[in-house]
Amino acid sequence: MSVEKGIAGFINKTSYDDLGEDVKHEVKRRFIDALGVAYSSMDSPAASKIKKMFGLYPGNAKIIGMGTASPDYSAFLNTLFIRYMDFNDTYLSKEPLHPSDMFGPLISLSSIFNKTGKELITAAAVGYEIGTRLCDSTSLRAKGYDHVNFTEIAMAAAMSKLLDFDENQIINAISISVVPHVALRQPRVGELTMWKAGAAANSARNSVFGTLATLYGFTSPSEPLSGKLGFKNIVAPDMDFSKLEGTASNGIMRTYIKKYPVEYHAMAAVEASLKLVNDIDINHVDSINVYTYEAAVSILADPEKWHPENKETADHSLPFIIASTLVNKDFWVNNYNDIRNRQIISLMEKIKVIELKEYTEQYPDKLPIRIEVKCRGKTHESSVEIPKGHYKNPMGDREIESKFIRLTGKTEALESLWTMEDREVSELV
Repeated sequence: MSVEKGIAGFINKTSYDDLGEDVKHEVKRRFIDALGVAYSSMDSPAASKIKKMFGLYPGNAKIIGMGTASPDYSAFLNTLFIRYMDFNDTYLSKEPLHPSDMFGPLISLSSIFNKTGKELITAAAVGYEIGTRLCDSTSLRAKGYDHVNFTEIAMAAAMSKLLDFDENQIINAISISVVPHVALRQPRVGELTMWKAGAAANSARNSVFGTLATLYGFTSPSEPLSGKLGFKNIVAPDMDFSKLEGTASNGIMRTYIKKYPVEYHAMAAVEASLKLVNDIDINHVDSINVYTYEAAVSILADPEKWHPENKETADHSLPFIIASTLVNKDFWVNNYNDIRNRQIISLMEKIKVIELKEYTEQYPDKLPIRIEVKCRGKTHESSVEIPKGHYKNPMGDREIESKFIRLTGKTEALESLWTMEDREVSELV
């Protein structure tokens, strides 16, 4: 049996009743989290650019907090809202992923086909499972390709479940989504741009089109992953197809929620910095040495990250995130309002980031960081191994609610979101 048939068989057979109660509850937590983050970035510079095109794409697919538009435009904008703030959830394995990106296109199609929260929960659980399995199978970033290739496949899988596709349709939807749209990693190196978030949004647009084209009978190659010129043979020859096997649907339970609006490899850095804010005088810091693992160094500490000129680069800058936390004694979305703050820039110049082999060997089971600040002749040190929000150190339901309320101010929305099963998705957003 081909890997494509194995994936399709799993998706086809999984039902709401098969899901554990912990999985169902976790999907609701992620949906609440994603909507809160989306609300906070609806008026971001990136979203404002795309919203200017709103009238060019008429249709009946729901946009979070707005009206309706064409399915592809709706999916792009919904996902851009969720992704832009870099505050939605994460999975770290051989390849990282932001699995709640998939709620963007799921909302779009759910609104067109009058799907309920129960159907959304099932589809999302399937998407999370496929996405995490793909990340376990190989590294894309090491080969110069973007993780949104896996996002796109997971989105197509989730929407195939939402529309109750048969196995052939599932394979076809995945095929149309990924074969024409293999994304490069260039948007995630050096100085970053709006396309850092736009890449996931474009994956949503591609997967929505592929799913709808499949619904209406448009055909695509049946071996998008395993074929002679398919994904494995062209993009990832070391891809381990055995990681895509199995009947479990609890992959979401191994993913992480963000307590702070930074790239996940910097989450522990915020916590470690907050431990130091009352012990040091930031006006008399001599040096700051940061010890961490390879992924954090290569993603968050290349030369451009010492000179961020925009939010997209700053939220991937370990020097900025540490310096901003120490100066503001907090890290929230408003920390990005003053990226070129002179005090923060001065502090960044004193930061050195060093990879420790023993920390790299612990990744991704642990995300260790140690910060040493020399101040007035004295060394202050703090360390964190597993940040809050990691599945081994999870945020509680009340903490999820607090994050949602702080981002949206909409306390009254929580009751309907926690009881979303029999409500139409379009009502929830």
